[in-house]
Amino acid sequence: MTTAFITGATSGIGRAMALALSEAGYDVYAVGRSKSALEELRATRPGITPIAVDVTDREALEAVVSDLHIDVLINNAGVMPPLGNFADMKISDIDATLEVNLSAAIMLTRLVVPQMRDRGAGHIVFTGSSAGHAAFPNVAVYSATKAAISGFAAALRADLSSHGIRVTEIVPGRVETQLYKDILDAKSRAAMYAGNFAVQPEDVARMVVALLGLPAWADVTRFDIMPTRPTTPSGSK
Repeated sequence: MTTAFITGATSGIGRAMALALSEAGYDVYAVGRSKSALEELRATRPGITPIAVDVTDREALEAVVSDLHIDVLINNAGVMPPLGNFADMKISDIDATLEVNLSAAIMLTRLVVPQMRDRGAGHIVFTGSSAGHAAFPNVAVYSATKAAISGFAAALRADLSSHGIRVTEIVPGRVETQLYKDILDAKSRAAMYAGNFAVQPEDVARMVVALLGLPAWADVTRFDIMPTRPTTPSGSK
């Protein structure tokens, strides 16, 4: 059975991907910090294996990965720091955003790619953001991490494609997830998703299942998924 290792699987896009890939026949390792959310996920799909670990804990993550055969790695875990002008941003929020969104993804990829290279096969997926490709106010560091992920994915593909390893960057626009739950109040969140015009996590998951199902000689290097009715000229928010 093909295995998929998904970080940030306790909610939003990660959870949707875990469910969709399990339904598609993948042996899914769902990674996250919330044990209760992971247990709820396993109760929903008994075939999913929950792994409670913080992706920034390198030693713990290495101990987990060292014993696993991973065919598909999905670097999805991410955080959104409080919105605001960069000049007012807390250093601790900068550090946390860089660590979770960028450093952890790079380190986890480094732990997994040697086994893929040895087998001459594998697929690595990164959840990026439209904020990494267009300028928006109040998200400077978040944008920086997603732009870096985009650059890393492209260069990683150049390193690994000759070994039969595929690399895909997901570039979502406005997706209705819990990403803003700690930095926006209920009224602001309702306004953001008013009219039911946001992309849903399940939409992204369906795209991932489809691209993973392509033959080994075809690599979707990047896919953008945006709301049909945008609220900004760029079409991403």
